[in-house]
Amino acid sequence: MAWNDPQWGGKKNNDGPPDLDELWRKFNQKLNELFGRKGGGRPSGDGEGPSGSPVKLPGVGVLAAAAVAVWLGSGFYIVDAAKRGIVLRFGKYVETTQPGPHWHLPYPIESVEVVNLDQMRTVEIGYRNNFKNKVQKEALMLTDDENIIDIQFAVQYILKNPEDYLFSNRNPDEAVRQAAETSIREVVGKSKMDFVLYEGREAVASNAAKLMQEILDRYKTGIAISKVTMQNAQPPEEVQAAFDDAVKAGQDRDRQKNEGQAYANDVIPKARGTAARLLEEAEGYKQRVIANAEGDASRFKQVVVEYNKAPGVTRDRLYLDAMQQIYANTSKVLVDQKNGNSLLYLPLDKLIQQSASEAPATKPAAPAVPPPQETSPASGGDSTFRSRDAFRSRDREVRP
Repeated sequence: MAWNDPQWGGKKNNDGPPDLDELWRKFNQKLNELFGRKGGGRPSGDGEGPSGSPVKLPGVGVLAAAAVAVWLGSGFYIVDAAKRGIVLRFGKYVETTQPGPHWHLPYPIESVEVVNLDQMRTVEIGYRNNFKNKVQKEALMLTDDENIIDIQFAVQYILKNPEDYLFSNRNPDEAVRQAAETSIREVVGKSKMDFVLYEGREAVASNAAKLMQEILDRYKTGIAISKVTMQNAQPPEEVQAAFDDAVKAGQDRDRQKNEGQAYANDVIPKARGTAARLLEEAEGYKQRVIANAEGDASRFKQVVVEYNKAPGVTRDRLYLDAMQQIYANTSKVLVDQKNGNSLLYLPLDKLIQQSASEAPATKPAAPAVPPPQETSPASGGDSTFRSRDAFRSRDREVRP
């Protein structure tokens, strides 16, 4: 057997076991090279310096203590503001640390994963990075009135519970994408096409955000939806031209309605005002006519009473009043020559004012000339003489 061979320990060959002294020498040489010294060949492990003096190598205990110190120092870590440290012991959750310096048992016993709670994360639905890079599978949706629309929107969210975000779901970001697509499809499926494309964009985004948050809370993802932004909403490209024509027709209809309403708002108040004015004028005319009629009736009754008392005087008075009213609006003067009254009264001032008003404004007003008088045939010369004197007296009165 091999241990019975007398030359087993003294002869080296490739077939026998390794020499322990040789292995120890090589180990010391490696240590010397590690510390920057040239290794010696002595089995004691001591080396020689450049001058030949012996140098003593550090012990294995010191190296082990240094390695332990470095290992323990690797457990220190710092958590920044708005972040949280998740401590895991052999892969199991232990605690959540707040911002500041902390220490944990070094790897492989414990590990720390730092999570940023205030970081705004974004998930894009219907496109990727640009509107032109559409994802038709996500963008095309069916509305309540059975029309297809193309929608692109973005979801922004933050973390509210880092433990649920890391451990309750395998891929929480993908869960956000699926919940967003599910929510928006449900909201759009319950809405009309015009409502989604125009006046209802904000309402659709708000309702989708609420439904999305309910789904994520039910899945315990630890995610809080911050905002849902509707980037684009339009019909499919194949029917875009026809849809634009329909939209323009609807806009023209609304514009004409607004113009008609504006015209009605302008005309109707004026017509109502005119009608009210005519009604007031008619009411005033009615009151005036009634009052005049009542006054005439009352005056007629009074005249009848006086007529019964003195018929002749009343007739003469009525006749004179009628003549005065008639001749008040004429420019002719009637002179009575029968009674032989030499004193005549002519309203020259009124005749002059009337002739001046009838003359052109550029011409000076001419003195009023009395109209030719009609003389009744007289039997005696006295009557003719008195008539001439009357005319001469009138001419003298007219001249200034």
